[in-house]
Amino acid sequence: MMSFISYLTNGLSLGSIYALIALGYTMVYGIAKMLNFAHGDVIMVGGYSAFIAMATSWCPVWLAMVITVAVCTVLGVVIEKVAYKPLRSSPPLAVLITAIGVSYLLQNVALLTQTATPKTFTSIAAGAPPFLQVFEGEAPLFFTALKDSPYGDRSPILTISMETFLAITVSLVIMAGLTLFINKTKAGKAMLACSEDRGAAQLMGINVNGTISLTFAIGSALAAVAAVLMCSTYTQITPYTGSMPGIRAFVAAVFGGIGSIPGAMIGGILLGVIELLSKAYISSQLSDAIVFMVLIIVLVIRPTGIMGKKINEKV
Repeated sequence: MMSFISYLTNGLSLGSIYALIALGYTMVYGIAKMLNFAHGDVIMVGGYSAFIAMATSWCPVWLAMVITVAVCTVLGVVIEKVAYKPLRSSPPLAVLITAIGVSYLLQNVALLTQTATPKTFTSIAAGAPPFLQVFEGEAPLFFTALKDSPYGDRSPILTISMETFLAITVSLVIMAGLTLFINKTKAGKAMLACSEDRGAAQLMGINVNGTISLTFAIGSALAAVAAVLMCSTYTQITPYTGSMPGIRAFVAAVFGGIGSIPGAMIGGILLGVIELLSKAYISSQLSDAIVFMVLIIVLVIRPTGIMGKKINEKV
């Protein structure tokens, strides 16, 4: 039972990171109606930014986080202005090819500047004690978390690391804040209006170009946070670090219903849990196949995803 809880907790942690990345995909698609396949490489840039900042002796962890978010936010806006804005009226295929080109450009710049040698990331929770340790014969789970007495030399049967706790907590706080921002602020309501009908939103006086740039900025900032949380858990950074998490997060966005913010959250968390449980109980080599198989089954049953809306096209 404790092993299952441990796997489930780690799955929630991984799923929370996927959800943060998937939010960037789903926001850009919902408003700009394009798939930003360079989003995974923004994560890689965020990982290297945090690594370089934290390797500097005078830079505390909180400042490294601020620097990482700032770098990724600026990068996201620059990518939108330089690569995507000129193609706003182009066919979707042209935008898709451009996004893939931007992805390869970021990877090769990282290869030239950082080389292919993996860098070891220092966790933001380095040196912190585990959030929770449970020992056989001790009090129930939640009471054990509050106990102050030492446990001696016994080995714990369940340990929840501080990295796992931070990933889940930070992701939940950000998701709640983003939901409030979208539903309660003027800029958020402008995003909702643009996602419904960009032409009508422009006629109503909404700055569509500014709203799309803001969407890229927010999505890239979320990617920066996800990069720090992911690298704190898995510690290795290479120029290809963001590729597979980016693909999995895209799957999570489609799984939950691309264009739906709650769907991206649910899809990301479910994807992380399915991946970790399949690795633990079926096969680590088949975990990706199982994830994609579940996606196919969901899309066969519900083509728009779990929370996606069916769009009736006018003819």
